[in-house]
Amino acid sequence: MSDLTFEIETNAAPRSAGDRAALMANPGFGKVFTDHMAIVRYSAGRGWHDAKITARAPIPLDPAAAVLHYAQEIFEGLKAYRTADGGAALFRPEANALRFRRSAERMAMVPFPEEAFIAAQRKLVEIDRDWIPDTPDGSLYLRPFMIANEVFLGVKPASEYLFITIASAVGSYFKDPNGTVTVWLSEHYTRAAPGGTGAAKCGGNYAASLAAQAEAANQGCEQVVFLDAAERRYVEELGGMNVFFVFEDGTLLTPPLSDSILPGITRDSIITLAREAGMTVREELYGIDQWRDDVRSGRQTEAFACGTAAVITPIGRVRGREDDFTIGNAVAGPVARRLRTLLVDIQRGNTSDAHGWFQKVF
Repeated sequence: MSDLTFEIETNAAPRSAGDRAALMANPGFGKVFTDHMAIVRYSAGRGWHDAKITARAPIPLDPAAAVLHYAQEIFEGLKAYRTADGGAALFRPEANALRFRRSAERMAMVPFPEEAFIAAQRKLVEIDRDWIPDTPDGSLYLRPFMIANEVFLGVKPASEYLFITIASAVGSYFKDPNGTVTVWLSEHYTRAAPGGTGAAKCGGNYAASLAAQAEAANQGCEQVVFLDAAERRYVEELGGMNVFFVFEDGTLLTPPLSDSILPGITRDSIITLAREAGMTVREELYGIDQWRDDVRSGRQTEAFACGTAAVITPIGRVRGREDDFTIGNAVAGPVARRLRTLLVDIQRGNTSDAHGWFQKVF
């Protein structure tokens, strides 16, 4: 158990209510930041120490800090939601804490205590409560991350780290939360490989996806979909989201987890909710040839991506060098809409929660 206690140092010059309201009127995603951050330090001699909620500020780093050279870095993403009574709640923060620990272990970093991880999120939401948008698609996006800040030039696990959480008032991830996206099939680039870091939430995985994402954008697509690295045959995931396929009999299929696929918390929640709603969910390998054929035959009626940022995003069209097919009528299908409603209602406290996922902060 962690014995960390967060000292509160309030920002001496927070944004005014007027400035905050202006920024939150149309926050977009990941551009409007709150007044405070959580920070905890680690050193080999002292362990985790100096836990604080303090004013959001730049991080001083030595040019030889290990993260800048050897990329020991991990992060998470979760949201705080405004509830009908004016309070706020988190959704499954213990799952983020566990994944954060596993990411640290994969990157040879010192794990951050899970109970301290949750405490940091709760404390930050409490102090920056006025930054939570009170809109249907608004939320406070929390970004916990950890970096190696030991000063050395040598390839080895670092012995000093910083854990930090910042927060951002956000709206919808995509411009039209009720629309569909077009995805680009990456045939040259892969996101991760067996034995690699694909199941860890580290910055390098996302950096490796950016060239493919840029290629997708140049082709007029909102996202990129990756195939497996070994055979270039099986669909794995999008640039930052897991993927589901819906068939005419109502069955859902999603690629099985592996060390090249991130274990999404939204993915896991959808599987649980779908099965509770009487749907059959299969976790199986699914080839690009199968996808193409199932869509053209009408056997597949929907496909959607999912993740914390975008929640559930229907896929309307798939394009590639030699592919171009439309799923259904390129509109959000009934299964994706139903699952999104089930999920969002729990996240915002609008329905009963049998799983303990909805956790009130205040």
